[in-house]
Amino acid sequence: MALAASLFCAAGAQAQVSSLSQSLSSTQLDAVVLTAQRLPQRVDQALAQVTVIDRAEIEAQAGRTLVELLAAQPGIQFWSNGGAGKLATVSMRGLEGRHTLLLIDGVRYGSATAGIPIWDNLPLDAVERIEIVRGPLSALYGSDAVGGVVQIFTRKGTPGLALHGRLAAGSHGQRQAAAGLRWAAGPWEAALGLQASRDDGFSATNARAQFGNHNPDRDGFDQDAVNLRLGLQLAGDWRLEALALDSRGETQFDDGPGRDARAKLRSQVLSLQASGTLASGWRQRLRAARALDENDTVVGAFGTGLTASTQKQLSWEHNLATPVGELLGVLERNEQSVQRPGAPYAVTQRTITGLGLGLNGRAERHHWQLAARRDRNSQFGGQTTGSAAYGLDLNEQLRATASWGSSFAAPNFNQLYFPNFGNPKLLPEEGTHRELGLRWVQGTHQVRVTAFEHRIRGYITSGQNPTNVPRAEIEGLSLGWEASWQGGWSLNASLEALNPRNLSNDKLLVRRAKEHLRLALQRDLGAWTAGAQLRSVGDSYENATNTMKLDGYTVLDLHAQWRLAPEWALGLKLNNAADVAYETAYGFNQPRREWLLTLRYGR
Repeated sequence: MALAASLFCAAGAQAQVSSLSQSLSSTQLDAVVLTAQRLPQRVDQALAQVTVIDRAEIEAQAGRTLVELLAAQPGIQFWSNGGAGKLATVSMRGLEGRHTLLLIDGVRYGSATAGIPIWDNLPLDAVERIEIVRGPLSALYGSDAVGGVVQIFTRKGTPGLALHGRLAAGSHGQRQAAAGLRWAAGPWEAALGLQASRDDGFSATNARAQFGNHNPDRDGFDQDAVNLRLGLQLAGDWRLEALALDSRGETQFDDGPGRDARAKLRSQVLSLQASGTLASGWRQRLRAARALDENDTVVGAFGTGLTASTQKQLSWEHNLATPVGELLGVLERNEQSVQRPGAPYAVTQRTITGLGLGLNGRAERHHWQLAARRDRNSQFGGQTTGSAAYGLDLNEQLRATASWGSSFAAPNFNQLYFPNFGNPKLLPEEGTHRELGLRWVQGTHQVRVTAFEHRIRGYITSGQNPTNVPRAEIEGLSLGWEASWQGGWSLNASLEALNPRNLSNDKLLVRRAKEHLRLALQRDLGAWTAGAQLRSVGDSYENATNTMKLDGYTVLDLHAQWRLAPEWALGLKLNNAADVAYETAYGFNQPRREWLLTLRYGR
């Protein structure tokens, strides 16, 4: 942490001679977020590093998948087994994909068999915004939130009647259509969306693919989805809200020469919640939800059949204003059940019950956030986690932060029981995490520096027959700069340097690059908007012994939009403009140069 200390001193000296300034209007410091503390707060009040991806940025990233959209943000890398609709995951600050929790409107979504969020089949047209919170959040959310949380918020009603639609066509036979409406009147509000996408694709693998899986055919992806959100204002400020998201896809993948391997995907989230005030300064929320992930292999070399995960969730949250801050109480229960083709696993269901408390407060220049949680897993017994964060406003522009947290992550069903692959003797991982940060804001500029350290005890290795190794450690430094200038110019840049190691053999953790650079430049000229985004990722390794190298790569995307009328826009996206060949997983291709032309109505 010596580097972090020197950065604190340097930034502090600079801030002392800075003049007072206005808020950073070009960024989202005033945006209200829910994920960082499970209660509403402005981004500038959060002590964790928070990113909000709004609808405009999602549209600017047209043609990219959800994991690619996330990987364009600071501190996130991704790997994918091909293009759209293929198995993909993200790594937050060098941690495993299973160390990131995915929420959809507050509902946990992912695979209990694979133990990772399922990003492959979620339609971006249904998304209003995405919140990303980095840092250990097990004390608020329980297992899986080791490195952070990604929460997707679907579209909701708006006063009056608003329609939106989109038509797009592009490389590899891409055809996309989406339409929806948002409405609110009196106590009612509603949002409905329909999406359809067809993509003929490209070969998911190349000649380096392992186990003889390469098949030089096109591996396409078709998807149809619907999202519905209803709201009803009751007496006082009580509110009832229902959510339904159902996405069905069919993806082709390579499973050996001459075989048209295919799988049908289904992603479903259903929830019903009520929220309101019990007394002055005392609010509560009740939620019942069900999340379903299905992968039905229709054709495959290793057999066919349905693999499914169901999570039935109940939660009860209380927010109570106190003299020392806002107090959060959480009680929740998650029943996970799984099924697979052939003989069932030795254990096919488990229940996790969690009880947590949090406190978020401030007084003059001081900010504090505390949390503690006790989880009981029907397979692994009880686990206690905690976290503490403190922020100090050194002056009008500069805030210093320090935080500590503990975490745990239970093995997934595949790691435990998959035939000839799993290890039923695995135990949960336990981690400790530390972070030091500085955030400097002046005018339309924001600079952020964060030094962090993750130490995982009983780290579960990747691949066949996983084991708990004594310890893995990840040290990192993140630098970020956001700025805007007169003339419509804006810049967003970040650089991460990581040292992610398995300390039992002093090797780099698989698929983690030590460097990740991102630059995004955009200019708004009224009816015209144009921009470029560059993402550069260093070398990494596919295996634990670091003998299978994944070369680093640099990808440049270009985009332009012409607003034809207040409600109409025509956009053109050129992804991977330099036509770079690269892999994020050994033997699996990523898209070369691609274009997408989009006609959009409304927002």
